[in-house]
Amino acid sequence: MTSPLTTRWATEADLGALQNIMALAIEQLQRGFLDPAQIAASRAVMGLDTQLVRDGTYLMVEDDGLPVGCGGWSWRATLYGGDHSAALRNAAQLDPACDPARIRAMYTHPDHARRGIGRLVLDTCEAAARDAGFGAVELMATMSGLPLYRACGYLEVEPHLDMVDGVGVPLVRMAKRLTR
Repeated sequence: MTSPLTTRWATEADLGALQNIMALAIEQLQRGFLDPAQIAASRAVMGLDTQLVRDGTYLMVEDDGLPVGCGGWSWRATLYGGDHSAALRNAAQLDPACDPARIRAMYTHPDHARRGIGRLVLDTCEAAARDAGFGAVELMATMSGLPLYRACGYLEVEPHLDMVDGVGVPLVRMAKRLTR
């Protein structure tokens, strides 16, 4: 029998564990969706955005105290990207009356994939965004994340190709209305 998953909002003390989960997920969970050059290039646009941790909107998922997943939501305009992808960042505050909140940086440790961690993160973040007054959310999906987001009611808005040193990293902008 497995222990129940727990969630809590991440703190700066969690940054190392978060970076570890992200590195493993990027390297291992994208296999079969991206070729090795695309996986390597994706590191330039994926990763930790510490602003989410500072804002108190980044979730840590634990299994018996062991970090196994993470993801967040944001009331800022940045749709995706980590601290190292400055060109993608926009700290402007979104207006819940007319803007969708952002679902950001979802990662699962490869040893814990397909155990409901992604759904738990989405449910928790969607509820927090709804509680903050947002009526919709959007995200930028990786190819490995598409099946989960579709299963959770996200609709494809537009495909996107992020070019990194001549290598295209395919992504898809997705959105979902939040029900009250």
